[in-house]
Amino acid sequence: METVRLNKFLARSGVCSRRDADRLIERGEVEVNGRRAEPGMQVTGEDEVRVRGETVRGNGDRVVLAFYKPYGVTCTERDPHAEKIISDLVDYPGRVTYAGRLDRDSRGLLLLSNDGDLIQAMMKGSNFHEKEYVVRVDREVSDAFLEKMAGGVYLEDLDVTTRECKVERLGTYTFRIILTQGLNRQIKRMCRACGCRVRSLKRVRVMHVRLGNLKPGEYRRLEDDDVDRLYRDCGLQAGTGGGGQQPAGGSRRMPCRDSGERQRKEKDG
Repeated sequence: METVRLNKFLARSGVCSRRDADRLIERGEVEVNGRRAEPGMQVTGEDEVRVRGETVRGNGDRVVLAFYKPYGVTCTERDPHAEKIISDLVDYPGRVTYAGRLDRDSRGLLLLSNDGDLIQAMMKGSNFHEKEYVVRVDREVSDAFLEKMAGGVYLEDLDVTTRECKVERLGTYTFRIILTQGLNRQIKRMCRACGCRVRSLKRVRVMHVRLGNLKPGEYRRLEDDDVDRLYRDCGLQAGTGGGGQQPAGGSRRMPCRDSGERQRKEKDG
């Protein structure tokens, strides 16, 4: 029977990335067949793996979902004070978690997966993966504003200058921006440093995956070709199995009422 390193097994099961799995193992929060797991150990599909007392099911079918996060939903997995979180809306049969956050008052595309390694690779700023947004601000979008945003903006509170990016005027108060990094509230901070404030923010693309015709609260499962491309672009082994089958009729509407941090570099918008 095929064996696999425990940290890879946990990542493929959607628990976390391999790096985080190593931390869980070192802290004694993982058990294999009733015994405390050790770093580097191998497991098979017949082994019983538990994380913090909960059984982890192996999952060879790699899943990626495109989800339209509505306003008022908090990107978190554990926050007792959040009115509505992602897991309240996405009832996919199997555990998935998101790659990169959107603020509660922002909306748009989130990619969710059951593969922790893929999530980690998509969020890694050094990979320069593109994320595209449509933004509305409270002042007219001038040529000077576009030039300053595109050239990199110094954010005093973070003591960092943003990377050069692509910016395009869409209307008097709206513009498109394509980032290759994800600093905490980056677009809002950039706009504030340029003398205006964000009124609305919508993410419409992550890497090659577009929001498309999804409506708030809906998701779709990506086709095999899209999943394979994500893995290739992230420098990972191509995803396998099942990407073309979607739950009940393509896009899935989640029961969502309209209501109006991992680490610093993992939060977008």
